[in-house]
Amino acid sequence: MLSWIVSKAALVCYLVGKYLEPFSLSLEKLQEVSAQLQKDMTRGLGKHTHHRASVKMLPTFVRATPDGTEKGDFLALDLGGTNFRVLHVRVMEEEQKVLKMDSQICAIPREIMLGTGEQLFDHIAECLSEFLDSQKLKRQTLPLGFTFSFPCEQKEIDKSILIRWTKGFNCSGVEGEDVVKLLKEAIHRRGDYDIGSVAMVNDTVGTMMSCGYWDRSCEIGMIIGTGTNACYMEEMKNVKRVEGEDGRMCINTEWGGFGDDGSLGDILTEFDKVVDKTSINPGVHIFEKMIRKFETRFISEIEEPDSGLENAQQILTKLNLKWDLVDARVVRLVCDTISSRSARLCAAALATIANRIRLNRGLDYLKTTVGVDGTVYRKHPNFSEELQAAVRLLAPKCDIKFLVSEDGSGKGAAMVTAVAQRLALQSRLLEDSDGEENGEDE
Repeated sequence: MLSWIVSKAALVCYLVGKYLEPFSLSLEKLQEVSAQLQKDMTRGLGKHTHHRASVKMLPTFVRATPDGTEKGDFLALDLGGTNFRVLHVRVMEEEQKVLKMDSQICAIPREIMLGTGEQLFDHIAECLSEFLDSQKLKRQTLPLGFTFSFPCEQKEIDKSILIRWTKGFNCSGVEGEDVVKLLKEAIHRRGDYDIGSVAMVNDTVGTMMSCGYWDRSCEIGMIIGTGTNACYMEEMKNVKRVEGEDGRMCINTEWGGFGDDGSLGDILTEFDKVVDKTSINPGVHIFEKMIRKFETRFISEIEEPDSGLENAQQILTKLNLKWDLVDARVVRLVCDTISSRSARLCAAALATIANRIRLNRGLDYLKTTVGVDGTVYRKHPNFSEELQAAVRLLAPKCDIKFLVSEDGSGKGAAMVTAVAQRLALQSRLLEDSDGEENGEDE
């Protein structure tokens, strides 16, 4: 009886495997994907080609990574859902520590999510006021890092225009407006405290910067979770939409949109097309859907090396599905195949960035670190190993280290603000010294 079940399982898995063949991407195919992404990244950076690029390559106006001299107290505000966080972060230069002194989570009632922009930002300002009271920080004017996880067009480090609301928000009078300005106006309406300079922070950039404080070679940030994205330090001469040729700037790739123009059509399976068609945003974020189209918790449990098969049986039971041992084996095979493709596609995209940095700098060999976050990377039993193995094949002239981020949207946001403050101070010192030299010449 047992041998019959084993034989049946082998036959069924073989037949299912034929259906799954389109999910298996060869090294050559991954290299083609990487080459296409490279073209799309260049198009996204172009002044005249950006508007039609599927990979948007958004300038963040973050012009440096941490150098270890940052210090001071900072506030961080993390707004991206029905709750938002306020944090007090202290950067200690001597001890090389970034400490979260305290934090507070504040709910956003549904009536505020659907009310006016003034109501929303007044609510945020009130919660920030309560937090400063609790920390006895009201008399200080601290810089603030603002992680605002909605589609925005960033104009400067402290100016970001909301393109559209998502995640159930629909506050009037905010789309098309500068959210930093709206926050500052709400604080000024209260009149009981003030904030210093504000730095707008994308969560992927925060991931890179939080890791960059511990590892100075960290110049790439990557998130693989409910969504996926990456950022990296690009040469200013290639950022055609921003004036200036010198130095570098962090670019938010928004690589989730890769393939929205049909460029990934040859590797889209019939199942990918169904997932896209039945999603809330058909035709948008094709690459992201290819990477994260599964319930992370279930698939991670099913792929556990020792208990995966038993977990598959329990999950099928929880879902009120009839199953036998063969069904459980098939489910595990499908999960293995889907997550393997996801890891290899991520690897192709990451290798594209690493190779680009190396070529930009004219290096024979690049040594760099990727700050990474997200539930898929953190919790899936095999994803990180498979991704790293594929990256080594696709970027053989790059030595890439991976560092898991610690609170990119909190500590990372504070670090972006700390670096911006350091650069502003250096700029003022340079201007002062130039003035002194001119006076001496006279």
